[in-house]
Amino acid sequence: MIINKISEELAVQTSQVSAAVKLLDEGSTVPFIARYRKEATQGLDDTQLRTLQQRLTYLRELEDRRQVILKSIDEQGKLSDELKRNITGADSKTTLEDLYLPFKPRRRTKGQIAIEAGLEGLADTLFANPDQSIDELAAEYVNAEKGVADTKAALEGARFILMERFAEDAALLGKIRNYLVENAHIKSTVANGKAQEAVKYKDYFEHSEKYKNAPSHRALAMFRGRNEGMLNIQLDADPQQDDASAPSHCEHLIASHYNIMHRQRPADDFLTQVVQWAWKIKIALHMETELFSSLRERAEEEAIEVFAKNLNDLLMAAPAGAKTTMGLDPGLRTGVKVAIVDKTGKVVAKNTIFPHAPQNQWDKSLRTLTTVCKQHKVELISIGNGTGSRETDKLVGEMLKNNPELGAQKIVVSEAGASVYSASELASNELPDLDVSIRGAVSIARRLQDPLAELVKIEPKAIGVGQYQHDVSQSQLGKSLDRVIEDCVNAVGVDLNTASPALLSYVSGLNKTLANNIVQFRDTNGAFDNRKALMKVERLGPKAFEQAAGFLRIVNGSNPLDASAVHPEAYPVVDKIVDTAAVAVNDLIGNTELLKTLSPDTFTSDAFGLPTVKDILSELDKPGRDPRPEFKTATFKEGVETIKDLTPGMILEGVVSNVANFGAFVDVGVHQDGLVHISALTNKFISDPRDVVKAGDIVKVKVLEVDVPRKRISFTMRLEDTPTSSNQAGKINNSNGAANAKSNGNPRANGSQRGNPRADKPNKRGGGQSQQQNSAMGNAFADAFAKAKK
Repeated sequence: MIINKISEELAVQTSQVSAAVKLLDEGSTVPFIARYRKEATQGLDDTQLRTLQQRLTYLRELEDRRQVILKSIDEQGKLSDELKRNITGADSKTTLEDLYLPFKPRRRTKGQIAIEAGLEGLADTLFANPDQSIDELAAEYVNAEKGVADTKAALEGARFILMERFAEDAALLGKIRNYLVENAHIKSTVANGKAQEAVKYKDYFEHSEKYKNAPSHRALAMFRGRNEGMLNIQLDADPQQDDASAPSHCEHLIASHYNIMHRQRPADDFLTQVVQWAWKIKIALHMETELFSSLRERAEEEAIEVFAKNLNDLLMAAPAGAKTTMGLDPGLRTGVKVAIVDKTGKVVAKNTIFPHAPQNQWDKSLRTLTTVCKQHKVELISIGNGTGSRETDKLVGEMLKNNPELGAQKIVVSEAGASVYSASELASNELPDLDVSIRGAVSIARRLQDPLAELVKIEPKAIGVGQYQHDVSQSQLGKSLDRVIEDCVNAVGVDLNTASPALLSYVSGLNKTLANNIVQFRDTNGAFDNRKALMKVERLGPKAFEQAAGFLRIVNGSNPLDASAVHPEAYPVVDKIVDTAAVAVNDLIGNTELLKTLSPDTFTSDAFGLPTVKDILSELDKPGRDPRPEFKTATFKEGVETIKDLTPGMILEGVVSNVANFGAFVDVGVHQDGLVHISALTNKFISDPRDVVKAGDIVKVKVLEVDVPRKRISFTMRLEDTPTSSNQAGKINNSNGAANAKSNGNPRANGSQRGNPRADKPNKRGGGQSQQQNSAMGNAFADAFAKAKK
């Protein structure tokens, strides 16, 4: 059943799903299955396999819950054939819980107490025969010994029985839920007495929008406001009604479901009141809780997806490569920390210089940098983009201008998360002899050489490319980001003899324990000469070797194939190719002309099908190829170092630092990222900014608006756009959505957008300039400017 459902959802064959599930259950990872088991799954890619894995987990949890519910109801002696069919056919956890609701063990309710008092017959009679006199019927059920003192008490008990019966009707709940999802609004108002304190939520003081259309960032903003006690949120079931006292449409749904109509019969008023109370007291609250929970879940999934995509782009950024690199962690009063790492990332020199105020040791700092650059033949200079970055960039620029023979290249890089890494246990183990402040400079240098290898050492949530990351399920966020890192690491491959334990731990089949054991073995016995030596590592068995070996590279080892993505299990195929080509392995690798003459069909067997052989030939052509793009850098404009240096109309080059659903943030080197609203990314219609840009892209932008007091910048990537008049800059109406960019004294808190709850209401069309552009700061900035850059 599960296999068939996943097959239908993915639009693939059941045999493909069955094979993938079998491999996953046997302990194979998604990267391994996607790359080395193509014959088994008939070519399912990593995206399909990730979806399959997630759905498999959900459906198995659903099935486990189904069995628990069936057992519980059966033990109560209430499992009818029809109910069993409905439970067996339930295809979601929501439907399953609706069906279980009347049978779920719970505290005694007023309806249950009424049933125990013998009032169920009265409820059934009034419901089935409204023509009878309710007072006369109720009088028959008066029983002081059972707590029914009079007819009023009897009718009240009958009312509670019917209310609870209505509120537990799965079919009715489904109808009401469908109506609310399509028509209800989420309504937000400021909490009493909080107007001043909640100013950052000003745009939600009187806010209403359709439930099903509420985007992730707006929903999370409202929920955060409610959690902080600043906002009240409710589900408005009847937004079209001006009269709050009028019956809700949901009351009509309840009445219609049970064919309750007012025909002036004796019990009609009673039944009408049952319908009203069932909705207002029971169902409305239940539905609001459920739909808000569903909205939060949906919003969190979207926010997590945003973070995952940005993290993927950041990790897969182009590496500068194995070059001697100087890392500079800028600072003013505390000085600029200097670290030089060799081509392998090993620290070979460290220092601290004080070129800026108050020490102002500019000339001395120039001499120090010049000396160490010459001494260690520095090829790259990596400058962190924190406080003092542009001043330090200017210092390095002057040094390079005065010493052209150095031939070094300077690049400003994001230092987000460097301080977190510096103080981590991993950094202490990796760089035990270095001060915490110097470790940051080392990280800044290494992340230029290889962003992936360095950034995996940092808690992903500290890197700062998320949207409302602190408002989502941290466990789900962690799982999602781990999957992203795993996919990136295995797509690139890992040098077995230089990789850190942090990087190795993400290799298919490995974990932190095995990664540490590999490094310890390497430290004790020297570099690995071949992949087979991995089997000597403590606790690394055949299964782990199978999963990991293809993703681990050994450069200049005894077997040239160990530097490629060819799996050791497929080396016999290469031997067959070598025999057919009549050349040595070394002469075959990279020999494009010779490889083109070989037919893949010649080398297939029962063990290795055509997809694997084609992959092997492709890998022999370009062994160990890196899927990441070519390394490029942005050039920040000279003289533009702070937000005050920006003027409308200025065209600048910058780096996309983060992408949200409402636009992209661009770093142009002024210590404050600016926003390119989704409407200003392109002249075409787009619904997702990632259709145009991704984190790490180098782009050209035009300054539209600058608000210096609020530290807000509006850019456009449509360079023909007309900027706002400079005399209007900084005078943006806060009612358009500006919210204080600070939360708890922490401005732009590391990419989480904390304290910036304004949920942008974008018109997602690239065309048209008019009000969209000029209100970009007002509409999108409040949310947006929580994206933090350290």
